[in-house]
Amino acid sequence: MRGKRFGTGAALAVGAFALSGLAFAPAAVAVTPGTATITADCGSFGSGEATLAATQDGTSATITVTSAITAPIALAEDSITSTLTLVNASGGTTTFSGTENPALTAGDPVTVGPLSGTVASGDSLEAYGGSLQIVVLGITVTCTATGPQSPGPFVFD
Repeated sequence: MRGKRFGTGAALAVGAFALSGLAFAPAAVAVTPGTATITADCGSFGSGEATLAATQDGTSATITVTSAITAPIALAEDSITSTLTLVNASGGTTTFSGTENPALTAGDPVTVGPLSGTVASGDSLEAYGGSLQIVVLGITVTCTATGPQSPGPFVFD
């Protein structure tokens, strides 16, 4: 019986220690806004509203883009190579890239991401002036924003 009490007491102590660690864990960093929209022009492939959703974990960030163009045919998962270039308010550009996309059926909005990139605290990134390049089935489509993103640029902590 004594061993059972010790085991239970030790388990409770370990649990309490783990919970106290959670209380002192650093807060997750955030990007604001979490989502933004743009009006995009993709040349002969179409134009319209696109949505960008951003996340951040330290200096790593991801952006998922639901574009203004639709899939002309069914596309397999992870079959699109994408590069998103955003303009940094402090100068230069920041690139997010990847080959992630869900399986798409004909007529679905083309969604790519999460596209990975590196950010610094205080970076203010805007789609207007940048571009999204999508390569699918050997065809390159380049989309550009026709105006600033709304509600505003992504600001990273």
